[in-house]
Amino acid sequence: MTESHHTPHTQPTPRVLAIDDSELIHRLLHARLKNERLVLHSAMNSRDGLRMAECLIPEMILLDIALDEMNGFEVLRRLKENVKTRDIAVIFISATSSSSDRVQGLDLGAVDFITKPFEINELIARVRNALRTQHLVKMLERHAQIDSLSGLWNRRHFDQRLQQEICLAQRFDRPLSLIMCDVDGFKRLNDQFGHPFGDLVIERIAQILSTGRTSDIACRYGGEEFGVILPSTNAERAHEVADRQRLLIERQGWAGHPDLVVTASFGVADIQDFSEGATAEQLVAAADRALLQAKKSGRNRVEIAHPHKSKSV
Repeated sequence: MTESHHTPHTQPTPRVLAIDDSELIHRLLHARLKNERLVLHSAMNSRDGLRMAECLIPEMILLDIALDEMNGFEVLRRLKENVKTRDIAVIFISATSSSSDRVQGLDLGAVDFITKPFEINELIARVRNALRTQHLVKMLERHAQIDSLSGLWNRRHFDQRLQQEICLAQRFDRPLSLIMCDVDGFKRLNDQFGHPFGDLVIERIAQILSTGRTSDIACRYGGEEFGVILPSTNAERAHEVADRQRLLIERQGWAGHPDLVVTASFGVADIQDFSEGATAEQLVAAADRALLQAKKSGRNRVEIAHPHKSKSV
């Protein structure tokens, strides 16, 4: 059960978070759900469960009622109060079968209730059904996060996804790089060739940025600027990715304008260059500084943010 990243036109592997204080339950869930199309994460207590839920934003949470510091009902209340986690589907898995617990759980917003010891086929069927419902909801939400001109993810998705990937990078102590890309002389292109041609430039560059590695998340940041999130990628590797994209843009032909060369500048920042971790705003600012340096150095080039200029304060 490995996780894959995606473009707006492919479907991500659903993430499921199990919050239970029993190691046996976690082992059982991993064994029984290993052939399902999902990525299963585990939390052994309520605090870790809430933290991981906000970090991972899973499609579903399998939640025990009898937990340590706070019970499952309180965990669900907090999930629903948090704007980041309130839409996650929650299924209670509990040793109790009392109708009052079922009613309370459903009233709080749980989508289902499974009693331990559970029958495996029933568990799988209920998980599949909940994920299917979440998929339909996500499809509607995803449509609202696609930029209509470029076909890439929009700024809203960029902000959400960057925060999520930073959380994962810090939790698993792995690199995460960000590329910011800006079309060189875009206003001049619009003025000289018209806005329809400018739109074509945006579309073509978006196609180039979206045909990279399957793990990369390409977004239209705004106007003629793009952002590409690169999980598990250091600055040097991100530089290689950006430079390859830069060359493809430079070599792009334009019908009716055989002598025209359109270029773009790139800035790269790596979260591991920050001494105490980085926020999304700090990572974007660092990549933007590198992008500005690329512009000042002649455009049509890639610059990496200097670590000493990107330290968190």
